[in-house]
Amino acid sequence: MATAIRSPWDVETSTIPSIDAPAEAFRWAVSFAILAPSGHNTQPWRFRIAGDAVEVCADRTRALPVVDPEDRELTIACGAALLHLRLALERLGVCPEIDLLPDGDDADLLARVRFGPVFPSPPEEDDLFAAVPLRRTNRQPYDDRPLPTELFPALAAAVAAEGAHLRAVEGETRRVVSDLVAGADRSQWADKHFRRELALWLHPARRGDGMHAFARYGLGPVVVRSLDLGKDMGRKDHELAEEAPLLVVLGTDGDTPGDWLMAGQALARLLLRARVDAVDAAYLNQPIQVAALRPRL
Repeated sequence: MATAIRSPWDVETSTIPSIDAPAEAFRWAVSFAILAPSGHNTQPWRFRIAGDAVEVCADRTRALPVVDPEDRELTIACGAALLHLRLALERLGVCPEIDLLPDGDDADLLARVRFGPVFPSPPEEDDLFAAVPLRRTNRQPYDDRPLPTELFPALAAAVAAEGAHLRAVEGETRRVVSDLVAGADRSQWADKHFRRELALWLHPARRGDGMHAFARYGLGPVVVRSLDLGKDMGRKDHELAEEAPLLVVLGTDGDTPGDWLMAGQALARLLLRARVDAVDAAYLNQPIQVAALRPRL
């Protein structure tokens, strides 16, 4: 009889390992790190346990050279995984010590994390950790219920805690940004290389990675590769951007791999803080992915 495949989302939260067994503790923490979001759900990371440290590495075999030629979003995803790893280690009762980009000769080694001082994690960090296995990217239409008035300040504070900044997109600016999203959809879908790359990541859910939501619309790999659906996708995403209860842009002051790691950690903290209030999120990254539109955004 075939053995059932355990879902990565079925993480162990009831039994917490001891920091006296570092390898076991690191493996437990990594089981939460891998639940971070990533472009096309590629999960472009690897983790190495090396003595008293765990290393976060880019897995560039899972890169998206068409949509993310500089590996910016890949690095942001690894930053999000790093934030999840930090929260898990804090749940173990230690303050993690993090060395970002520790080896200039190894571009794939993005962070090295060790146990720091023993300390009890603050309640708000425990709340974020508890949200890790509950967070999902939700591509469904938004409810028309207003969000709690205190949510945006809380999200902005979460982002600022990681050194990034958050801006709410409102009024006429929202219409302009919505137009950029729709224009980027049309540009991307007109590119056969974009469609082929996207089709490669349209997997059945049992594969554990890739994107499954397209199946709801009858969009399998063959259809995505063959048809320019930019007009229809642009209309849907324009509507999402216009009608979302909250539309935000997360940014950093710089645009280096270090800034991308910062953005990823800020993004993960934002998403988990939203999940604490039972709020889900999705992405409209298209204008950032189209070189001609990113400066306009």
